[in-house]
Amino acid sequence: MNLYLRYFDREILVTNVDDAIAFLAGIEEIGMNAALDRDIREYVASDVLYPKRYKVRPRVYFIIIKTDAATMRDFKEKKATHPAANTPKNAPAIVRLNEERYGWYEGTIDFKRVQMVPGTGKFQYRDTRFVACCKAESGLECYNRIVDHLMGRVDPRSQFPSAKGKNFKFRYLGDCK
Repeated sequence: MNLYLRYFDREILVTNVDDAIAFLAGIEEIGMNAALDRDIREYVASDVLYPKRYKVRPRVYFIIIKTDAATMRDFKEKKATHPAANTPKNAPAIVRLNEERYGWYEGTIDFKRVQMVPGTGKFQYRDTRFVACCKAESGLECYNRIVDHLMGRVDPRSQFPSAKGKNFKFRYLGDCK
């Protein structure tokens, strides 16, 4: 795995952590020290694929990105991105939300349902959980199917959470025939 580093208009693609640290040491403003050296080495050795941003001074950062790109041109053209198919099972749901995998999904949505209070005739919001199994191509389509189903059956003032929030969960059950 290669490393892309950028500080303002200075950028480099290196093949190892020693070259990355040498590049950063050549930039006087960064102030390379033992703690920063150790932190960069730990980041590179970890399984984390997200970019890492280091603060130089207020509102000024340099960035390190792990990439499979062999050249700077490949990196700039995004030819070496990490495929979604390699997304681990324990990845956050937001990462798996758009992953296309046709089959059965179980979706759970917690929403605010508007209901009338019988004694007073007034309306109030009630927390409601709805669970459904449906055929879909992704977790997002499962969410959309559930919300479409509920929209015609509950008061239109009911409030539905975002598919990316903590009040919607889904799991893939398997292929459908």
